[in-house]
Amino acid sequence: QVQLVESGGGLVQPGGSLRLSCAASGRTVATYVMGWYRQSPGKEREFIAGIVPSGNTLHVDSVKGRFTISRDNAKNTVYLQMNNIQPEDAAVYYCNFRSRPIDWGRGTRVTVSS
Repeated sequence: QVQLVESGGGLVQPGGSLRLSCAASGRTVATYVMGWYRQSPGKEREFIAGIVPSGNTLHVDSVKGRFTISRDNAKNTVYLQMNNIQPEDAAVYYCNFRSRPIDWGRGTRVTVSS
């Protein structure tokens, strides 16, 4: 059974940092294009960052320079380092395979408040 479990969210002040984790089982993340997504209240889920098997990454403009996607092959885990978090980053964050996606997990919630 293929499963992705997100963790690492929480309450953070504006300008703060978090590192989100996406632990995979049943598939090897290093052989897939992986993506981080987020969904804010009243909005559709949006793609924000991706990493391909070669290790190349892509970040959408709204997070470029602040968020960084990475991967630990030994742990079969994908990360999202979030720096200089802003109120508009508050959302539930999810990971998934860009190709052959699976059902969405529970995600991890990021709340931004001073």
